[in-house]
Amino acid sequence: MEMIYKIDMVLIIVSVVVLIGVVGYVNPLVVAPLDDYETTDTEILFSIEKADVLLIDDNIDFTTPDEYSLKDGLRINLKPGQYYWKAVGVLESDVRTLTINSEIDLVLEFDGEGYSVVNAGNVRLNVDVYNGTELVEKVKIGIGGEADIEGDKFVGEMDG
Repeated sequence: MEMIYKIDMVLIIVSVVVLIGVVGYVNPLVVAPLDDYETTDTEILFSIEKADVLLIDDNIDFTTPDEYSLKDGLRINLKPGQYYWKAVGVLESDVRTLTINSEIDLVLEFDGEGYSVVNAGNVRLNVDVYNGTELVEKVKIGIGGEADIEGDKFVGEMDG
């Protein structure tokens, strides 16, 4: 009878070790991006193994997540803001955060005849155009957009 208890104990221990190994094997492996990643780049590369789906939401409860099928080199364009995300396969990864910071950037480009003001940032801009100290025009410029405007001072701020 004592031998049966020893065999049972060995079987239980082996089963627990195998179960721990299997759980570790099926847990999603998140390579990129790192947790608490901050950037001004709106295109994010996700590199995740052992998972089928990526969930991204703007709230930690994932009440309205966007769902993406995972594949090698998955790139997603996101607007500036804070996001929560996790990978889902047999098991779920930990919830991670990602922050895309707003970037306001105006660039002057010469087009052969004159200059254009280009929104090189990642948010829509309201641009005030001045000649000296006089406000002469207000222009909205989308991301990557440009405007042919005349002035000697341009001030951009986030639209809305």
